[in-house]
Amino acid sequence: MNKSVKETITVRFISTSFVALALAIFKPFGLEAWQLQTYVHLFIIWVMGFAVCLFTDGILKYIVKKPLSYAYGIDYIIRRNLWFQLINTPLVSLSICLYRHLFMNNGIGDNHLSWANFLETFVIIAFCSFSIGLYWRFKFRSRYLALELRETRMLNEKLKAWAIHDDKQEKTESMESSLSASPSPHVAITLTGSTNDTVTLPVVNLLYIETIGNYVKVYQIFDGQVRTDMLRATSKQMEEELQSYPMIVRCHRAFLVNLQQVEQIISQSGTMQLLMKYSHNCIPVSRSNMAGVKAAIKGERM
Repeated sequence: MNKSVKETITVRFISTSFVALALAIFKPFGLEAWQLQTYVHLFIIWVMGFAVCLFTDGILKYIVKKPLSYAYGIDYIIRRNLWFQLINTPLVSLSICLYRHLFMNNGIGDNHLSWANFLETFVIIAFCSFSIGLYWRFKFRSRYLALELRETRMLNEKLKAWAIHDDKQEKTESMESSLSASPSPHVAITLTGSTNDTVTLPVVNLLYIETIGNYVKVYQIFDGQVRTDMLRATSKQMEEELQSYPMIVRCHRAFLVNLQQVEQIISQSGTMQLLMKYSHNCIPVSRSNMAGVKAAIKGERM
């Protein structure tokens, strides 16, 4: 048994024991009426819960294709845990409802299978799942922080490699760029708004685009200085005009950034900011866009 499997079994064992302990304390489902038999029912519920947890891990690994691995980074682990709770909580609730209906309805009419009983069980199990999830998040906080630090270091190394490549590309013009599927970032592009105003610039000089009300503010490098231009447009329009350039991504509902102009990624406690070159402004990355930014830097969408 490898370390990962052993840790998974240990986590599921403790989590299921926590739920059984909570049921033993509050005695829902008419458990108080069974006296000594209560503990037999609790043990059977614990066994079912543990088995369903392992079954859910199997679903995640073989059907959803999300095996337990810390090598994929902190975002992957958080998403996997969310998937686990979304699948496991209804399954555990259903198994307990069926057990109540088949073995705990003698003299307790409320234990018959019904939607009301399922919702009652689901709320109880969901609360326990949320509570134990907070515990494990606190328990593994140092590991998560270490993973986050390692991933941030790797992303910053990718950015440095881009910078070195760009310096070489500026010295020697490559003929392959004109033949590639994606347009060259050194080619000038014209951004247009809903009026006749336009901004023309080499895409490589674009820093980022900020949405301000009904306007967008275009930040670019011009003669070694940061220059800003205003266009009456939406960030969605800008995103559509720049969709041919995979290095330009949305990092926030108000910001589009050129990842090749990011000097450093600053990541701390689940948050991320992009320190831009020249302007040295820190651009926030929203949680919903964090995975896309990381994928673009890793080259998964380049």
